[in-house]
Amino acid sequence: MTGTLQIEVVKADQLTVADRVLWRAMVEANPDLASPYFRWEFTEIASRVSPHAAVAIFSRGGRTIGYFPHQRRGSAIQPLGAPMNDYHGVIAMPGEAPSLATVAALLNAPRLNVSAWVGPSGAGELRETLMTVTPEEGFDAWYAERRQTWGKYFKDKERARRSLETELGSIRVELDLRDPGLLDHLIGLKRAQYARTGRHDIFACGWTRDLLHALMASEHADFGGSMAALWAGDRLTAIEYSLHAGDRYHFWFPAYEPGLARCSPGILLTMDTMRLGCETGFRVFDFGFGGEGYKKYFCNATQTVREAVILRPGVGSMLSDAAVGLLNTAAGGRGERLRTSVRRRWAAIEACETTPANRLMGAVAAAGAAMKKVSGARHAA
Repeated sequence: MTGTLQIEVVKADQLTVADRVLWRAMVEANPDLASPYFRWEFTEIASRVSPHAAVAIFSRGGRTIGYFPHQRRGSAIQPLGAPMNDYHGVIAMPGEAPSLATVAALLNAPRLNVSAWVGPSGAGELRETLMTVTPEEGFDAWYAERRQTWGKYFKDKERARRSLETELGSIRVELDLRDPGLLDHLIGLKRAQYARTGRHDIFACGWTRDLLHALMASEHADFGGSMAALWAGDRLTAIEYSLHAGDRYHFWFPAYEPGLARCSPGILLTMDTMRLGCETGFRVFDFGFGGEGYKKYFCNATQTVREAVILRPGVGSMLSDAAVGLLNTAAGGRGERLRTSVRRRWAAIEACETTPANRLMGAVAAAGAAMKKVSGARHAA
């Protein structure tokens, strides 16, 4: 590669037809960009909804080599649609994407936050996302292998299915649901969950809700958002919003009726979604990051990504190091782990909230949660 790397930042609707054709060609040529979040359609829709959205165009010697859709929140730059963006990076041909550190330097922002960067990095913490790649023979072949490997787990889920049917009636699952009222019901369930668990309500800001509705309303033939739902008898017991493109199905926002947890309606919905999805051409089912124990029983593949906060050298990084030292003292050596938790919480708050006042309110809440953890660590010491 010859020539200096150049950058131009534009609005998404300023990209030309040639840009969009090149974008799609890059995604098709680069297997690392298989997630629906890398599709031009996601950027086109999210840029209309997310405040302060833009696209960085990278070029060398007059030739465009990549695109990075992003948004600004105060002094920070984040991937477009964050915290609703589960994969991000530079859209480029294989081997041509600039590194995360180079992107940060060219954008010249005080801070660049990424949680699942795909592509060359040079910074940050390695993480893995989990997925199921079904064989060409389809769902039944995948399930037979999983049941042999994890027999006790899947036998238990078969018993749970029978129990749910005995208690409420026959099970019915539907895919590709696009009812706005049903989506509002799901968002209400998620908001109630966030309130119960003390997490930041990512839907309170409004634009994140609008993003899910806009993706669901997409009329693109090979891209969009939709819901799957499971009824037992006449009772809606589980629902999940997912994003999909090509043969990739990305599980996104699940909710189930807590009172029926013993019957695992959410897991039954996942299995039936995969079964029905395979029948319609989906082969890869993306579960995102680990954490929930059930995922290990489903997943047989991973993708490596990077989580990082790139700061300009100077006061910001020094304050960050000082904060870690303070938290280590307060939490008996647990400061680094605590900082990671607080950083992720703050990243979600900062991405959602578009005004300084709302970001401040969110920061106060995050600080309170951090101090509770510190206090708990002190009592446990």
